[in-house]
Order: sequence, then C-alpha cells, then structure tokens
Amino acid sequence: MNKILFSSISKKFVMALAGLFLVLFLPVHLTINFMLLKSDPGPFNNAARFMATFPVIRIFEIVLISALLIHITWGITLQIGNWLARPVGYAGGSKSETAFFSKFMIWTGASVLIFLVLHFINFYFIRLGLVKGNPEDFYSVAHQLFKIPSYAIIYLACFALLGLHLYHALSSAFQTLGLNHRIWTPVVKVFAWIYAVAIPLGFAIILITIWKFR
Repeated sequence: MNKILFSSISKKFVMALAGLFLVLFLPVHLTINFMLLKSDPGPFNNAARFMATFPVIRIFEIVLISALLIHITWGITLQIGNWLARPVGYAGGSKSETAFFSKFMIWTGASVLIFLVLHFINFYFIRLGLVKGNPEDFYSVAHQLFKIPSYAIIYLACFALLGLHLYHALSSAFQTLGLNHRIWTPVVKVFAWIYAVAIPLGFAIILITIWKFR
C-alpha cells in the first residue's frame, strides 16, 4: 500500500491536483491586485483585511498553503528521482514540445519559489508580525515595493518564468489525470497558452503601472 501511495505516478497525480487548485486561485489574486491601480487605497486594504479575517478564507488559506507545499515538495523529489534514474541524458532522437518544457520545469518552478519567498516576506509575514510593516495598509506596502527598480525587475523576470511554468503545468496536469482526448487535448493546450500569458501579463501590467506611472 505504501509503495502505491508514494509511487512516482501517485505523486504526479496528487501534485497535478494541487497544481490545478493553485491555478484556480491565481485569477482571484489577480483580480484583487487590480485594486492597487485605484487612487483610493480603501478597496484593496478592505479586500486584504477581509481575506485575513474571514474564517472561510482562513481555512482556504490553510488548504492553499498545504497544496503549495505538496506541489513544491513532490515536484522537487520527482525531479531528483528523475535525475538519479537517468544521470546521463539521451543521445540523439527528436525532442518533443513536452520534453522541452519538462526539461526546464524544475528551473521555472524554482523561480516561482523565489517569487513566493519574496512575496511571503513582504506581505504574509507582515500580517503574522514577523516582518515590520503595517498590516492594515498593504496598498502602501505594495506601492513602495513596486517602485524599487531591483525588486520590480526580479518580479517581472519571475512573472515571465511563471508563464512558462503554467503552460506546461496545465498541459501535463490534464495528461497526468488521464484526461487526454483527441478533441479536448488541443483545446486544453490553447487554454494553457492563453492562461499562461494572461495571468503573468496581468500581474506585470499592475507592477509596471505602479513602478513607472504612479
């Protein structure tokens, strides 16, 4: 039973489910972040306060962080397992689109992890009281951070790599879950491209607008 539970296939299946759960959260996060473009800090701060205090949201937050930890931990262990199983790359042969993106998933995932660490330090840890800042005014915190050139550039680079990670993650998740279909698989790939461009681009537009025009 343990062998089945912790097999590579089982880990990929659970990691795919955790990844899809995270994918559903990103549009919500992006929608709230667009409130940063308002001149009035009230709507964003109210939304942030609601997310920090509403019991259902707090439970969702625990589930979200758990899904994130599962996705990261098993993604790393699967990649290390692949490296150990095949220390020398295959010679010759054609490289498919899937193989190309798979090769770099660990690195694009690492960039997302860097982004999350920065994001947690600058926002979530303030709310927990671990980092100095005003948890009642995340609007000002975000505007101050986004005006720092080095910080903005790192974020923009992470957004670009996030797009690559999202495209392959969405495509491979449906395959891992056994949802391949001659009609729907191409549709999923188109959706993956649109999603992988739209979400990072939305975050980038918010950051650039604050950095350069506010």
